[in-house]
Amino acid sequence: MIDKDERLPSIKSAGLIIRPNSKNLYQKYQRLKDALCKHNIQLLVENSSADQLGILGVDQEIMFKQSDILISIGGDGTLISLGRKSYLYNKPILGINAGRLGFLTDIKPDEIESFIDKLANNQYRIDHRMVLEIELCLGDDCKKLIALNDIVFSRPLVQGMISIDAYASAKQTNKTKKHLNRYYGDGLIVSTPSGSTAYNLSAGGPIIFPLTRALILTPLCPHSLTQRPLVLPADFEVEFSSNDEAIIMIDGQDIYNMKDFDSIKIKIAKNGIRMIHRLEHNYFDVLKEKLSWGSE
Repeated sequence: MIDKDERLPSIKSAGLIIRPNSKNLYQKYQRLKDALCKHNIQLLVENSSADQLGILGVDQEIMFKQSDILISIGGDGTLISLGRKSYLYNKPILGINAGRLGFLTDIKPDEIESFIDKLANNQYRIDHRMVLEIELCLGDDCKKLIALNDIVFSRPLVQGMISIDAYASAKQTNKTKKHLNRYYGDGLIVSTPSGSTAYNLSAGGPIIFPLTRALILTPLCPHSLTQRPLVLPADFEVEFSSNDEAIIMIDGQDIYNMKDFDSIKIKIAKNGIRMIHRLEHNYFDVLKEKLSWGSE
């Protein structure tokens, strides 16, 4: 959802994390700090990022609590990591692209000053991106995690294939669980629309407009050519099981063994992540630039 009318009451402080080993790291930090200082906005830098800069930082939790907005300097992975870590604090996130693709981070380093001016003058928009909630349960002990891009079920070794059973339930079926499919191959991707241009796209899955609310199931190198990507409405919950050795990767950052759990359920989380963008930010322009659409 795009909310052009949503405005933050005031921006007095911003929290910053930086991708390790970013080029011209201190220069980007100083440009951002000076641009924020011009509008009397304090910049809080998380400890590990501050260590890279050789400056005094603050504890991550303190930064989340005290910041009105959060900023990442890096690629999409840096923003995703920040979004997952700060999810419970519900702070809007601004991504400055110091990476390569930048589907999520649309502000370039040379646009820092001009965009901060716009930010201070309420010339921005806030997009609400849906996230996935994954519930990993063993007996009565359940661990809940979120994913902004995708959850991947994959074989742990190069040789062999894995079989994964998927069961779906939804409100219109009174939450009755029905066997959906048995995926046999290298694995399965469960993606958000935001993540549809990541691993999902490489695996032949569909590109979904990022503000759509849907689940995308894309098989990885399936044994049968009849296995195709599937898009499910927002009220569906999908449960997975397997008797094979399989791993679960969440946003490419957390890894679990599927056999360590009795139940693995995925649904759309109640709350999403708020992302700050330029008013003129256009997703289709991003696709044309990153995927070279229309080029000869």
